[in-house]
Amino acid sequence: MGVNSYSDEYSSTIPPASLFKALILDSHNLIPKLMPLAIQSIEISGDGGAGTIRQINFAEGSQVKFIKNRVDELDEKNFWFKYSLIEGDGMMDKLEKITYEVKFESTTDGGSINKMTSTYYTKDDFVLIEEEIKAGKEKALAMYKVVEA
Repeated sequence: MGVNSYSDEYSSTIPPASLFKALILDSHNLIPKLMPLAIQSIEISGDGGAGTIRQINFAEGSQVKFIKNRVDELDEKNFWFKYSLIEGDGMMDKLEKITYEVKFESTTDGGSINKMTSTYYTKDDFVLIEEEIKAGKEKALAMYKVVEA
């Protein structure tokens, strides 16, 4: 099994508490309403904390039908969230899982910095292609920008 990690940082004029609530705590309600052409629904199994499963069902016609994320850790006080992509269409035949760590921090101007680290656990001798990683990051950033607006 191979392990590859990538980190990104995004800045926003929105305070960390607001972005954390929208992107993490209320995403199952908010994202399908803001992005109905991409996300059909988000189903929650659990209380939202560690162990909770979030199934994201994509809109009809999407290349991917669904993915499942497991909440690994949630720290509402410090705006920190860790979750793992554990099931779904697409590359899951080549990946054991993808783990994401997300942290929202305050900036001096009242906005925030969103720091995200993605760790890919590949099966066997599979090698990740940079374009596939970049495509995933662009989709995540697009959702981030929609919620921010």
